[in-house]
Amino acid sequence: MELNALLAQPITLPSLPRAVALLMNELSAVEPNLRRLNQLFGTDPALAARLLEEANTPPFAAQRQIGGIPEALALLGVSQLRALVASAPLGTTSRSVPGMNLQHFWRYSLHTAKVARALAGLVHHNQIAAYTAGLLHGVGELAMHLADASRMQTLNSLVGPLDLRRARLEQHLCGYCYAHVSAGLAWRWQLPETVVDALRHHHAPFDNDVYEPLAGVLHLAAWRARAREAGLDARELAGSFPGEVGIALGLDIDMVLQQDPIDWKVRPDAGDYV
Repeated sequence: MELNALLAQPITLPSLPRAVALLMNELSAVEPNLRRLNQLFGTDPALAARLLEEANTPPFAAQRQIGGIPEALALLGVSQLRALVASAPLGTTSRSVPGMNLQHFWRYSLHTAKVARALAGLVHHNQIAAYTAGLLHGVGELAMHLADASRMQTLNSLVGPLDLRRARLEQHLCGYCYAHVSAGLAWRWQLPETVVDALRHHHAPFDNDVYEPLAGVLHLAAWRARAREAGLDARELAGSFPGEVGIALGLDIDMVLQQDPIDWKVRPDAGDYV
């Protein structure tokens, strides 16, 4: 399927059931806790996307494009948030997105967002934009699986959806990769151009006509999260580290691995994400 044809299709991204339940509970309070809402929307790529899309439609975003969850929450009322969350489709079974382990995807997306935010702080970049980009950068993978399941099954037999080699293989076999799809969706949701560009180029930051530091930050964050999912040891981490991207940002492998520390030996319980 061509990229434009894929992006022309209506894409319904499934949400994390636990996040939906907790959000509905919080939104039923007399005075919902804004910080808690920010945390919960920030755990789920689909809910965050729905929130940002809503915030970027008139009359909410008349002045500027909204690129962060806190900004979006400041614009929407409680009743609007309730309706948005209540209508979210749930990813409850393995058939929700054929070929994708949604628990792994949600965990990976959240880790990428956290690392991107931490790295952005080190290089004095916008941490809210970095978190948004990290959380949403993989939604194109879900969209590709939903739109072209048979081709994705073939790709999955070669390398997994979260494999470090995935973007290169998709580019070779499809002519585009999940990053281009994520960027296309973000453009549809009217996210800021800096976020859209970072999503489009993060898999190959130097391929852009103008190097975007946020794309480099996202590249390193995605590398760390994918390496974690793959269970790479110290030697494999050193061998796969994208050194050129690190040099451009003034970050070495130790600086990347030290951000938002994760126990690389003990994986979170999948139940934490369902």
